[in-house]
Amino acid sequence: MTSRVLLAVAGVLAAAVWAVAQQTPPPPPKPDPAQQVDETTRISVEVTGVPMLFSVIDKKGRFVTDLTKDDFEVFENKHPQVIQQFAAESNLPLRLGVLIDTSNSIRERFRFEQDAAGEFLKDAMRTNLDKAMVLSFDSNAEMVSELTPDTDKLDSAIRGLHAGGGTALYDAIYMACHDKLAREQPSYNFRRVVVVVSDGEDNSSQYTRDQALEMALKSDVVIFAISTNMTRIESDGDKVLKYFTQQTGGRAFFPFKVEDLAQSFEIIAEEVRHQYTILYRPEPLVADGLFHQVEVRVKGHKELIVRARNGYYAPKK
Repeated sequence: MTSRVLLAVAGVLAAAVWAVAQQTPPPPPKPDPAQQVDETTRISVEVTGVPMLFSVIDKKGRFVTDLTKDDFEVFENKHPQVIQQFAAESNLPLRLGVLIDTSNSIRERFRFEQDAAGEFLKDAMRTNLDKAMVLSFDSNAEMVSELTPDTDKLDSAIRGLHAGGGTALYDAIYMACHDKLAREQPSYNFRRVVVVVSDGEDNSSQYTRDQALEMALKSDVVIFAISTNMTRIESDGDKVLKYFTQQTGGRAFFPFKVEDLAQSFEIIAEEVRHQYTILYRPEPLVADGLFHQVEVRVKGHKELIVRARNGYYAPKK
């Protein structure tokens, strides 16, 4: 067979292969495990609406409870948004996680923590409406009482704790948000709160600080913290507690003696009953799976302070 004929045959075969390839779609790409996300905790807001739960205080720390929808403005990524729904929330059911540090570093103050935490749950929870859980953490995080409305059961769980070991604070926050509070749906029907009692030092967690914070934001959880560092010198752990609370719209307390722990709990119980909620539809609506910065302001009242989470993770198409 001449070279000219061979070239002709090769050309016909190449054309045939190309035609088949055009008719047969390529197989779909395999998913990248690094990009797979637990969809149950992807985001705690609806695609078309972002709920924001927050409190307002004056410069003296007193709650401001008589504001209306027209007193607020909302910005997402610095773009003004239209508030579609507004309410002064005092009756939303509470889903509460009390995270108690049981590491060696708090051994001397542990009895006071137990007493104050038990009284807090009895004062904060309302019969047939609220539920709480207790999670302890030293070298590991452990759920010692599931979500329940039974305050006696919760108090018994707290009384049964013993101090000892390292500190896995970040794992405890991640577990409380991911495994429990994020499962309570829909998010806007509950007020999700985590109260951390700890010195803020972490030396045992598998999750990082930012991974724990991201899970709290995705679960729409407000974090309050009571520091067990009784010195007047700010520690690195105190800075960690401030970070979590400021980013989620909560508040950190730094009592100087163990007897003041109860007062810190009382203020938290009061704050979760004096909050506002708004709902807005993001404009533009971008389903990119990324974090979107949100700021809530009180119009014309620079002396008033809004405590709210600083944003949300959008859904991803």
